[in-house]
Amino acid sequence: MKDLFKLFFTFARIGGFTFGGGYAMLPMLQKELVEKQKWTTEEDLMDYYALAQCTPGVIAVNVATMIGCRKKGYLGGIIATLGVVFPSFVIIVIIAAVLKNYAELSIVKNAFVGIRACVCALILDSVIKLGKKAVLDVPTLLIAAVVFLLVCFYSISPIILVIAAGLLGLLLQGRRFLK
Repeated sequence: MKDLFKLFFTFARIGGFTFGGGYAMLPMLQKELVEKQKWTTEEDLMDYYALAQCTPGVIAVNVATMIGCRKKGYLGGIIATLGVVFPSFVIIVIIAAVLKNYAELSIVKNAFVGIRACVCALILDSVIKLGKKAVLDVPTLLIAAVVFLLVCFYSISPIILVIAAGLLGLLLQGRRFLK
């Protein structure tokens, strides 16, 4: 029971103190789940993120569900999911009640401009940290560069990109493995 409470409150803290969705949660997920709780590794967290992008739903919820299931089975998945969603639910209900009257105020608009800039910086920090772990050699650098260019210039589904990159990784690893 203690572990389930820890799962709930860890993910509630993550859900309550991050803004901007799944990508913006990555720095806090890294700090909480990899560094502090040691529930997963950075490599596994990247894998969870890749899988979460390929499945329907919100990335943060999918990652919470996977980590919870890994730690405490299906009940852990449910508890972690409830934890990450609960703060957002409470905050949205409060904001919806209040923001309706104040959304057009310049101070509110300016605050959101600052929040968006901060979220971009947090995402960039995570990309750099994860890139150091994911881009191991020239072939993985090429895969990352091609996927980045495809994302920037074409509307290709992330599912297709993740599957294609996975197949390329298998092909490259298979060639190395056979040598």
